[in-house]
Amino acid sequence: MKSEVEQPQRRDLPERTFEFARRVVKLCQMMDQAPGISRTLSRQLLRSGTSIGANVEEGQASQSRADFVAKYSIACKEARETHYWLRLLSASEIVPTEKLKDLLDEADQLVAILISIVKKCRANNRKGDTKLEA
Repeated sequence: MKSEVEQPQRRDLPERTFEFARRVVKLCQMMDQAPGISRTLSRQLLRSGTSIGANVEEGQASQSRADFVAKYSIACKEARETHYWLRLLSASEIVPTEKLKDLLDEADQLVAILISIVKKCRANNRKGDTKLEA
């Protein structure tokens, strides 16, 4: 499972969230081979981990600042949830912490990036700025 340990290179957010989702899918495929609780947690992780990029993609095609902020806010919530499931997998020793370290770090970074974008857009909106920028 080398892909979970690889350090992602800097890229634009849609590509970065896509790569994160790919890595989550690979981890979930591995977890689904075991019966019981790991399968249940895998499904939760798969839903939230792939939703981040899907919402970023939808935000890229938004028709208004409000729509953009809404999609990126959802992506941020999903990133937080994903971080939670990764922490739980580590703490319950379902997946070795070392295998999750890079994914946890990336989830943290995605949360920080998304919070920053949402805050900037909301601040610009209060100032009357109508440009859509990520």
